[in-house]
Amino acid sequence: MDDPRIPVPQPGQGFPVPETVTSIIDGQPVPARGKRIPVFYPATGRPVSTLIEADAAEVDAAVASARRAFQSSGWAQLSTEKRQQQLLAIHDTILAHADELAFLECLNLGVVMRELRERQIRRAAYNFRFFAEFIGQAKGDVYDQMAGYRSIVVREPVGVAALIAPWNAPTALASMKVAAAIAFGNTCVLKPSEQTPLAIHRFVALLHEAGLPPGVVNLVNGHGGITGEALVAHRDVDLISFTGGTETGRHIMASAGRRLKPCTMELGGKSANIIFASADIERALDAALVGIYSNNGQQCLAGSRILVERRIADDFIGRFAERARRIRIGDPMDDATELGPLASAAHRKRVLDFAETARTEGGRLIAGGAPARMTGDLAEGFFVEPTAVVAQSSRSRVCQDEIFGPFATFLTFDSYEQAIEIANDTTFGLVSYVWSDHLPTVERAGRDLRSGVVWVNTPMVRELRAPFGGYKDSGVGREGGEACQHFYTEVKTITVPTGPVAVRRLGLG
Repeated sequence: MDDPRIPVPQPGQGFPVPETVTSIIDGQPVPARGKRIPVFYPATGRPVSTLIEADAAEVDAAVASARRAFQSSGWAQLSTEKRQQQLLAIHDTILAHADELAFLECLNLGVVMRELRERQIRRAAYNFRFFAEFIGQAKGDVYDQMAGYRSIVVREPVGVAALIAPWNAPTALASMKVAAAIAFGNTCVLKPSEQTPLAIHRFVALLHEAGLPPGVVNLVNGHGGITGEALVAHRDVDLISFTGGTETGRHIMASAGRRLKPCTMELGGKSANIIFASADIERALDAALVGIYSNNGQQCLAGSRILVERRIADDFIGRFAERARRIRIGDPMDDATELGPLASAAHRKRVLDFAETARTEGGRLIAGGAPARMTGDLAEGFFVEPTAVVAQSSRSRVCQDEIFGPFATFLTFDSYEQAIEIANDTTFGLVSYVWSDHLPTVERAGRDLRSGVVWVNTPMVRELRAPFGGYKDSGVGREGGEACQHFYTEVKTITVPTGPVAVRRLGLG
């Protein structure tokens, strides 16, 4: 920790920060040979480490390692009980290093460390426990309706999975993919965002410290156009799971389609958060603030379009703006902080540009819309004020484009039908929120909203047994227990006669 570029950690956080971050192939870090990419701490704007980009040759080595592990390590044939033991060992190891992983994630991402420690890293550990439990209940099928035959249906691992994780919740989202892929006997190559490699690098090292055989999980780092492109296009990759932006997802699917590789895509969102007058208004207000400002607003699940019934709109929007202006912005390593910096200078500029877009479209800025003025070490950090805009129309860009920051847009409605029309007026369809204590309204909304998930009277909650994914531009395929089983396994039907079979005899003259 002597490197002057690295901020002095808070007491009890003296965890080592790697000077360089490289790929991990066959369970070992590789020598630093590629292009060097600076890694920044968003709260200060200063570099804290250097990422070494993996080129096509390094990606090839990682895929070859995964292929060897799939074919010869015995991982694919390991008994369910032994695979469960390994997954549970990983769960325990992650929890034992939760403070370290939260620190590295905070240093790299700028999300409040309290939130990372208490939610995201615990979730990463739980993903392995969940799939350990899930595979213990998995079963095949037997069909014996056809006289004289019995058909047995089994599931087998597919092979080598390419797993591409985003920058906004790196370890939590990467761990879901890794846990699912290896639970069903696959091996994988994981590529995180080049912006956020620190905690993921340590996470993959911890997998091996927990006893995972070399080659089952490999790590490569770099830009999407270099490292990601080489991984997606590799002929020895069997399937691809991607979480990220919609345009990148389209490009990956097009590339994968040329080789008929199955894909799951969790892409963008512009989720409607509908507040009916029949709601518990205090709870809905609290949840609306959490829904857009938690994780520094950088989440595809954010309730970024807040639709409020007109007869309660003035009071609700006014109180929301007042609360937003009082959110504590500051050092993400301080547990008292409620909003940290955005992940990069470029992303901060993009978010702030939308405040100007809102003004030119006739929107009314009611909170934020400017850089947050910080002092001391944080003066050059990528902070913005929590922002809220009352838009003139659902067709405004701030209501249609995914901003991916602490930026709420408000619209009002007069009837149930108008609320649903506005909510569905988007190219996205990941999640929707409904706030109402009127049961018929809740029942109708669950049916009428065009999104993959509908949350009623609750902020975001993830039931891992249920499928998760989006309609329209929000993605293809689903994640979750059974959904992952379908994606990460091949179905094989074995038909056996129950007695001797009479076979036609040809060529006897």
